[in-house]
Amino acid sequence: MAMAAASAARGPMTLRDWGQLLLLGAIWGGSFFFARIAVAELHPLVLVLFRVAIAALALQLYLGLRGPSFRLALPHAGLFFLLAFTNNVVPFSLIFAGQTQLGAGVASVLNATTPFWTLILANALTSDEKLSWNKLAGIALGVAGTAVMIGPGLLAGLGGPVWAKFALIGASLSYGVALMVARRFKGVPSPVVATGQLTASTITMIPIVLFAHGPAGLFSASPPVWTAVLALALLSTAFAYILYFNLVASAGATNASLVTLIVPASAMLLGFLFLGERLEAFEIGGVVLIGLGLLTIDGRVFGRR
Repeated sequence: MAMAAASAARGPMTLRDWGQLLLLGAIWGGSFFFARIAVAELHPLVLVLFRVAIAALALQLYLGLRGPSFRLALPHAGLFFLLAFTNNVVPFSLIFAGQTQLGAGVASVLNATTPFWTLILANALTSDEKLSWNKLAGIALGVAGTAVMIGPGLLAGLGGPVWAKFALIGASLSYGVALMVARRFKGVPSPVVATGQLTASTITMIPIVLFAHGPAGLFSASPPVWTAVLALALLSTAFAYILYFNLVASAGATNASLVTLIVPASAMLLGFLFLGERLEAFEIGGVVLIGLGLLTIDGRVFGRR
């Protein structure tokens, strides 16, 4: 169901929206920890399949026990496959391909351009999420903060072929398109949207994995890796996507895309808090810039001044 063309322009995000955004950023920041363990033994495409399949199964079980009924998703089956294609299959594939040639630093910065593409698409395709100076300035500060925070890692990864950089930008653009698709599920409960997308992603990924990898060795990982896969699927995918689609419905596509600015900072802070990793001055400066960018986008603090 498309959003009403005459809907009023969105105001600043509520405190609940900000809470969901920060929680989602923390959860997706933690996903890098689980993925780092899992990819040591699992092919990336196999990991994508297990991630979406286990999450889809868990959410199907949740809907069966708690509701609402998954039958609400059936009239939107074609749209769910489009969402799965743009939000999982295409960006995951492009990111994996790009990262074979690029360092993690430049990949993170290119991924953090997602709010730019989302804002451009939202301005062209919607009536309630138009360009504004505070959004443009805030997103620019956020991307700059991500670049500063990555620091030496970014400089080390600036080389590499142009196609790999376009692959990362293509993934960010695909995420922006996915957010436009997600807006069309207005009135569909967030757990149903999350379950529908992940179920469609699973159906799509099965033939891709069988063609690219084959059935041999799919289940040969060690117990610690399976623990990481379960954490990635249940916490960083099933629960995270419920938050994500709820945020799209309540705060809009552009605001939901801001999570890509928070994820690198969250991953770094979690490493500092739980893994004993050291924080450098430039990393703290990058986090401050990201925070300033988010405040600029919100607009209320500077508006009062």
